[in-house]
Amino acid sequence: MNLSWQLARRFRRGKSSNRYISFVSLSSTLGIGLGCFVLIILLSVMNGFERELRERLLAIIPHAELFSINQQGIVDWRAYQQVLGEDPRIKEVEPYTKITGMIQQGSALKAVELTGMQINANIPARWQNEISQDDWRQLRQGPNQVLLGQGILNKLALKPGDKLSVVIPAVTEDLTFAAPKNLYLTVAGSIHVGGELDNLIGIMHLATASEQAGIKSGAQGLRFQFYDPFAAYSIIREVGYGFPQAVYMSDWTRTQGHLYDDIRLVRVVVYIALSLVIAVACFNIVSSLVMAVKEKQASIAILKTMGATDNQIRNTFVYQGLLNGLIGVFWGTLLAVITAPNLSLIVGKLEDLLGVKVLSGDIYFIDFLPSQLQLNDVLLTVLVAIVLSVLATLYPAQKAAAIQPARALH
Repeated sequence: MNLSWQLARRFRRGKSSNRYISFVSLSSTLGIGLGCFVLIILLSVMNGFERELRERLLAIIPHAELFSINQQGIVDWRAYQQVLGEDPRIKEVEPYTKITGMIQQGSALKAVELTGMQINANIPARWQNEISQDDWRQLRQGPNQVLLGQGILNKLALKPGDKLSVVIPAVTEDLTFAAPKNLYLTVAGSIHVGGELDNLIGIMHLATASEQAGIKSGAQGLRFQFYDPFAAYSIIREVGYGFPQAVYMSDWTRTQGHLYDDIRLVRVVVYIALSLVIAVACFNIVSSLVMAVKEKQASIAILKTMGATDNQIRNTFVYQGLLNGLIGVFWGTLLAVITAPNLSLIVGKLEDLLGVKVLSGDIYFIDFLPSQLQLNDVLLTVLVAIVLSVLATLYPAQKAAAIQPARALH
């Protein structure tokens, strides 16, 4: 092994009479390095999106809901809130009533989904980054106060203290529509979540919402926050099937699950595509080694006459190709490990310099490019690149070992 390693290093350092071989060898190293760099960066971005989805969006939207099938609402919801809150899997249970309507402001109309919830002295922990203390304090001033998404306020040119009218559809017991009702509210402040939610969301008092929606029990349903949001599908069905009242069940994977599915799909596609890029770069290792074997036939023949075995010749070219791969993997991975943790800052500086925005907060639930480097991604990328590099050397190495000294020297 020591002799093969020394020969591989000498063959690689030796000046080739054919510059094309050197160019192909260099391109394979650069291709593998670039593939590793881009793959680790993009996987870090996917990890960042998944982290932001979990820590931002899933911290705000309910993980699951149980809501009544009729205007009766959840009967004795306070008792159910207390009992379900003792489940170790459930972080929080709160009553709610949802109203969907149209805000009418002058000649402008805007769809809104108002959620009635219990307004306590302190902002709920999950809303502390989206609602200011002053706005929450103003919301508590009266039953007709409302907080609206920043996108709604911008579109309708509303500000705190403005009066507005919400047109609410009225549904009779036989599920036919009656004349719509008007709900008059006062803007207490704004909610800034980001993305499409800012153009739809609103928070008001539970009692007012239930009264306007005709919910007799005082709460249309119960909303759940779980310690593990990715277990929401199974937990809410377990709770719903055992609930003593007929209810509908819903969880975040039905309303926002497409975001998580998209992230996972893009992650798989990125990994496959960039692994193929690394594989294509490894084909250059095949090309360069085949040409190197052709060029070094005389040297290989002399080594064999001096006693070198087929395995030693074979290992020489395996090590030579592996060196190209290792150098590319090392520099590509090193640059990625340095860049990935600082990617958000780098992209932010480029946005300021070029005057463009990569992610708009009006469309996406975040307005920056997230990144989270994970050791598993780095190790897996390095392993895939090294394995492909080794596989690329097997054919040229076997051709070198099969050279006949007498025929080559002749």
